[in-house]
Amino acid sequence: MAQVATRRPGRPAASTRQAALDLATERFLASERVDVQAIARELGLARATMHRWFQTRELLLGEVLATLAEGRIQAIRLQTGGSGPQALIETIDRFNREVAATRGLSTLLAQEQERALRILTSSAGVVQPRVVAIVARLIDAEMKAGTYEPPTPPDVLAYALVRLGEAFLYNDAIVGIRGDTERLRQVEAALLGVPAR
Repeated sequence: MAQVATRRPGRPAASTRQAALDLATERFLASERVDVQAIARELGLARATMHRWFQTRELLLGEVLATLAEGRIQAIRLQTGGSGPQALIETIDRFNREVAATRGLSTLLAQEQERALRILTSSAGVVQPRVVAIVARLIDAEMKAGTYEPPTPPDVLAYALVRLGEAFLYNDAIVGIRGDTERLRQVEAALLGVPAR
């Protein structure tokens, strides 16, 4: 009996959206330019496929940054342990310090300041809403555990914490990351109701 073909003839299946995102993330973390066409070529994808998945380079960069931020916040929270507002401030503070030390982010801000700030801080973008959402989930988890009663609803507090982080970390007057993490911690701790250390 003849073998029935199980796939279409022609080129083998191209890469996946996740592979494209992974390669873009590698480039970003290596402080290299995230070039959509180069990624498509390397993965054997058509430019139209990359466009369908990410629409624009800005949205691809936003997806990279948001995915990295979500992963790091979750990992830091697990490593931090503890509970209540003290665990929240430790998690947020460690994340802010990592952001300030990220070479890829410094490079992006130096090379494409206006675009980078728009990607990072726009409430209509990808990054800020997802970072706010994950911080709100952390606050909500502490509320549900009975270890924290925030002074305002979790989504409002999360938004304030993230916007403060943006103001203290990114300097739109001078290219680069300001990295004023000590004062940022003090203000965020006050918002969370954590005594100064």
